[in-house]
Amino acid sequence: MKGYASIFIGIVVVLLLLFALTATLDIDIFNDPEPWMRERSGEVAVVGVGLLLADVLFPVPSSFVMTAHGRLFGPVLGTLLSLAGSIGLTMLSYSIGRAGGRWMTRVVPEAERDRAERVLGRWGVGLIIMTRPLPLLAESVAVMAGASKMPAWKVLLAGFVGSLPAAVFYAIAGSQAQDAVS
Repeated sequence: MKGYASIFIGIVVVLLLLFALTATLDIDIFNDPEPWMRERSGEVAVVGVGLLLADVLFPVPSSFVMTAHGRLFGPVLGTLLSLAGSIGLTMLSYSIGRAGGRWMTRVVPEAERDRAERVLGRWGVGLIIMTRPLPLLAESVAVMAGASKMPAWKVLLAGFVGSLPAAVFYAIAGSQAQDAVS
């Protein structure tokens, strides 16, 4: 599976380069989203979910965003907002992989694709669940799932299961915080 491994490593490298570029450009909202997430409002909810979605390409401090959701919207709505962003990120990554799947069929030999399909068929859901809280790996695994024949509903379900613990934890932690600094 050298072709798939090379593509996977390539995805991780591209994401790292995008993260480095973002850090170099010093884009405020990605480095410190706190000024955009101070008050409870519909706009702030959209910004928070949008930041979690943007994490597919940019280094977003997702734990801060999820904690801010809990602080501003309470544990239940904060969890739901964080889940929407996290699951959306998984499905956006999957869609990127789906869009690039045709290219991969030209680059990766059929025998290797078949082996990868068997591995993802057996372990793909578990890999998505386990990597959801891990930066770079979560997006990369979801992209590879999209490039495979894995059905979207399995990715959606795995994204939900993998995202739920962090969304609940950070929303509860945020709801207990007195202000953004704490």
